[in-house]
Amino acid sequence: MEFRQLEYFCTISHLKNFTRTAETLHVSQPSVTKAIKALEAELGLVLIDRSQKKVNLTPEGQAFLLHAQKIMSAASAAKKDMARYRGDSRGKIQFGLPPMVEAYLFPDLFTKFQSSFPDISLDVQEYSDSDEVRNRLALGDLDFGIVLGEVRTPAENEMLLMQDSMSVCLPTSHPLANQEKIGFGDIAAEKFIMQQPHTYQYKEVCRRCNEVGFVPNITLCTSQLKTIKQLVANGMGISILPNFVTGTENIFVRRPLLPNLSVQITLNWSIGKQLTDVDEQFSGFIKDYAEKHL
Repeated sequence: MEFRQLEYFCTISHLKNFTRTAETLHVSQPSVTKAIKALEAELGLVLIDRSQKKVNLTPEGQAFLLHAQKIMSAASAAKKDMARYRGDSRGKIQFGLPPMVEAYLFPDLFTKFQSSFPDISLDVQEYSDSDEVRNRLALGDLDFGIVLGEVRTPAENEMLLMQDSMSVCLPTSHPLANQEKIGFGDIAAEKFIMQQPHTYQYKEVCRRCNEVGFVPNITLCTSQLKTIKQLVANGMGISILPNFVTGTENIFVRRPLLPNLSVQITLNWSIGKQLTDVDEQFSGFIKDYAEKHL
């Protein structure tokens, strides 16, 4: 049993897709398939149900996942603990972010954190969406990550940072700009400019559109928020974005949605993670920052 097999298995159990697992881990899909089959052969069990379009774990796979996650977490903890014996080692946090947070919330947070804790370095990675941040946390690649998702009670490995509403972003000359609030039925004929398909924005907007009976006409998907906003301003379509990323813009207009579409931002860490002194300092800073600034 090899470490990379466990990494592939944990990742595919979360993403439920062989292709996306390969993309996330920057390996080929045949490599993932071969590693999983070798793992199943060694255990003498079928771990993954391949009979459906969406990958699901068998009961045996669910049981094995608990062991695999513990091994991955223990390996990450061991690596971090051994780092303290290096003479040149400083406190270090591996931190993951989705695009919205990286562009709009992180710069000020990073500046204030480094000013308060100059002996703790942040190794920051931007990922394509919140699902990938969650997966990297589960694999032990990250100490903490910020995640966007639906409004709900935070789990034991989450800290609520803020809740926000999402608004329709329209060109200034758009006829709907005269309405105080906009329902999803009002935008059925519009062209949508969206984030990538696995983001909370994309999935939730599509779900709301489907609820009122239409599939959104998506002309472009991009992770670049500046591109989305400029295209809206240019009249190429509409978008739906959180207010914290659009509140200072004057190149287009925003209108509230009816019913409201909310988004929750949390600080996450892996389930069962034992927080070190450095971790406690970082999470404490984030909590104080959120209370004062978000």
